[in-house]
Amino acid sequence: MPTLLIVHHTPSPNCQALFEAVVSGATTDEIEGVRVVRRAALAATAFDVLAADGLLLGTPANLGYMSGALKHFFDQIYYPCLDTTRGRPFGYYVHGGNDVTGAVRGIETITTGLGWRRAADAVRVTGEPGKADTEACWELGAVLAAGLTE
Repeated sequence: MPTLLIVHHTPSPNCQALFEAVVSGATTDEIEGVRVVRRAALAATAFDVLAADGLLLGTPANLGYMSGALKHFFDQIYYPCLDTTRGRPFGYYVHGGNDVTGAVRGIETITTGLGWRRAADAVRVTGEPGKADTEACWELGAVLAAGLTE
């Protein structure tokens, strides 16, 4: 059974709303045969990544960059996963108070170095998430999960 690994840092109610929408989309009854594993960024390991067929990342934008927790995740898994996970599909969402540019740039740079393949457009949210934002995160989760069944 293919596995979608959701690695997230969820320190606020806004990030929690986006995370819950992603999980809801990934686990919708319409998609069968995909195991969805959720790991906090500080708990996710290289073993989790190596066991996954696809990845979905979530982070707040802190001080113009991804959260330290997600950066720590990347630091821990980068070399152990570098050659083995090339081509893995991934997607991500970022929440920021007013700007997510630096966080997006950081994620794109690291995932490009890992050779991961973006399988869906990133969801970028600033301010309090609205209905369109949570719907976009639901869709992100559903697209990543459904893509693993093909």
